[in-house]
Amino acid sequence: MNVRVLRTELKRSLAPGAGVAALATTSALLYLISEPWSDTTTAWTGQWTSMALWTRTLLFYLWPFAIGVGALQGLRDHRSKISELLTSTPRPPWHRAATLAGTTAFALVAAFVSLILVGAVQVLAHTGYTHLGWLPISLVGVLALVAGAVLGMGAARALPSVLTPPVLAMSAFVFTAVLARTATDSAPGAPGAEPTPLVLLSPAVEEVPNTLVTLSASVHLGQTIWMLGVAATGFALLVAAAPRTRLLALAPVLAGAALALLVLPSDPRRMFVVDEAAAKPVCDGSVCVSRAQQARLSGLVGPGKEALRLLHGALGGRAPVMVRENTSVLPDGATPRWSRTTVLFDFDDDMFAAAKGEEVTRALIAQGMAPGCSPVGWSTFGNDQLAQTVAAGWVLGDLEPLPGTGSAALNRDVVTRVRPVWEELRALPQAQQRARINAMRAAALSCAGDAFEALKGGPSR
Repeated sequence: MNVRVLRTELKRSLAPGAGVAALATTSALLYLISEPWSDTTTAWTGQWTSMALWTRTLLFYLWPFAIGVGALQGLRDHRSKISELLTSTPRPPWHRAATLAGTTAFALVAAFVSLILVGAVQVLAHTGYTHLGWLPISLVGVLALVAGAVLGMGAARALPSVLTPPVLAMSAFVFTAVLARTATDSAPGAPGAEPTPLVLLSPAVEEVPNTLVTLSASVHLGQTIWMLGVAATGFALLVAAAPRTRLLALAPVLAGAALALLVLPSDPRRMFVVDEAAAKPVCDGSVCVSRAQQARLSGLVGPGKEALRLLHGALGGRAPVMVRENTSVLPDGATPRWSRTTVLFDFDDDMFAAAKGEEVTRALIAQGMAPGCSPVGWSTFGNDQLAQTVAAGWVLGDLEPLPGTGSAALNRDVVTRVRPVWEELRALPQAQQRARINAMRAAALSCAGDAFEALKGGPSR
């Protein structure tokens, strides 16, 4: 299809309007709704892989939209009552089909690529870690939109009814929603649900679990095979004239689904995998972050080294000797794993997300003294945070709320609640203070007891 034909088709079809509508609605979702894609380390404008994955989540809406728009385009000849006239022309049916499909696909892909470009410009301003590992994620999304539009056109050509576009669009939406419900519990590498191979037949990504994970190569390959089957069936339906031929046109989508399920990983740990390049440590002395977060290293070095110095003064030889971003990816609901020699922290932890300046030092001390044991992916407030508040106050000599623990009223309540424990601890002889601190750290680091109870002198379990 040359440029002149494309320009003519764009003028006489609804494709440009569909492209504008797709770009406007998806942009509104990303900018006007406060969701995880806007205010965490996995924000869609924060990292390349996160941007690609979040734009793929929009296919929950865009893919049914593409199928519906394609169906509207497929009804054009039927609405104009020129189907018989076109069949009498010497122009091959596949040529007309390619022109119609290419125009709609071009408009929808242009909208999707424009969204990616908007995100890419902002990602460039937010990170120094640039790579091309995100491209397969976006390219599969582009293929899904093309396949959806072509399938919609072919189905509408085979079933020329005004009900076909809305029925197809709603069916596609239900299809993606039902697939999302086929997940089971506890996903390695992803909070929420553990995906099954059937989930991966949906072109949409349910969520972005972590800045350090990406979709595996087998997921890309399986989804590509599936979408090529969908596109082939749609195109075959566009050119098919006889009912028998239309029935045979279903073969590519069935074969594509079968082959895709053979290729798609059945082990959830092979669906979302750790991006080793992104997780590679970047260090300044004893303070390390992942390569994906290397832009934040300079602001962490000073507070990190100060925290290590204060911890050494308080704990002596038992003190941690390194500060490092936690790059391990555990299943949702799993018990965290901590180190005695390294302060492991997460930028998405509320305590670190809200900390600035000296607050970062207090947060690192609290984390190094009594890391929390809430299951991965859970958001709780309890004895872990109370123990951290007392432990940080014991090291620093003053009792202050931890950054990011909540409202001013909640902070006052926390300080009031833990002050008797802090004062009792400081009133003890030095040897007894250290004994309680050691018991607290043992309980916290092993996640096998109650660190706050240990501080109060009671049993840690």
